[in-house]
Amino acid sequence: MANSHRAIFFTILLLLAVAAGFSPLSPYYYSKICPKALPAIRRVVEAAVSRERRMGASLLRLHFHDCFVQGCDGSILLDATPTIDSEKTALPNNNSARGFEVIDMIKAEVDKACGGKPVVSCADILAVAARDSVVALGGPSWEVQLGRRDSTSASRTTANNDIPSPFMDLPALKSSFQKQGLNERDLVALSGGHTIGFSQCQFFRNRIFNETADNIDAEFARERRASCFAGSGDANLGSLDGSPARFDGSYFKNLVEKKGLLHSDQALFAGGSTDSVVKGYGSNNGRSFWFDFASSMVKMGNIKPLTGNLGQIRVNCRKVNA
Repeated sequence: MANSHRAIFFTILLLLAVAAGFSPLSPYYYSKICPKALPAIRRVVEAAVSRERRMGASLLRLHFHDCFVQGCDGSILLDATPTIDSEKTALPNNNSARGFEVIDMIKAEVDKACGGKPVVSCADILAVAARDSVVALGGPSWEVQLGRRDSTSASRTTANNDIPSPFMDLPALKSSFQKQGLNERDLVALSGGHTIGFSQCQFFRNRIFNETADNIDAEFARERRASCFAGSGDANLGSLDGSPARFDGSYFKNLVEKKGLLHSDQALFAGGSTDSVVKGYGSNNGRSFWFDFASSMVKMGNIKPLTGNLGQIRVNCRKVNA
């Protein structure tokens, strides 16, 4: 009898959620309304990453920065207007977030594959493109939960406040992730996305010039100073690990050797509560990291999605529908 009451209770909750405009995400959301959608996304992503391996990391980063601001709603893609406070000009994104043209290409191809209609949301495109980018660079795959809709607003202020900074220490990082419903293990796993891609000199200059030997390998710091100078070269790039075009576990091995590029990277292995997770991910050829990364990506993709009759499916990912 107790089980029967519990089933009725959860059924009522589900019906109330649907009535309020919410509906659960599902990996099969487009299987009937547009079965060609996901293959179309994969083709464009694979072509883009083939042209420029760095693009895989850029597309993964877009999804991450989108989800940490208002939830996974495609708000990062909106251009500035008199009524849109674009997140593109927020400090974590300005002149560093990239890949917007690839998202435009995906949107055009997906709409074509879906009979010329805007069926697939820009928020879902970001989520699938992130997964396909990781796979294209040799990383794990996972079933992307789908059915998000797009926001009609953006928030530069929230982007400035809620996207984790490369200068954060471990307590600040944990707090930033906890605010999104993500735990300490999610923090370490998702930070492992830095096994691909690059960072601009402005984000790691202070680390390589001013941090002490107990937190950064001296030879590593000297090598990075060759392309990141004391007073110039803000946009010069440094690889986040030794194999920036291959998704592997070397990022964590670097942290153990005090070779994290960003202060926030090394904060994960600096005598704190995440040290053991970092060590674990750096061993067994990264198998546990792959599993946890995929799991945490699904969890992150579930941050406050707009579903049901909330939001809209944008015709153009850069602007709200007329």
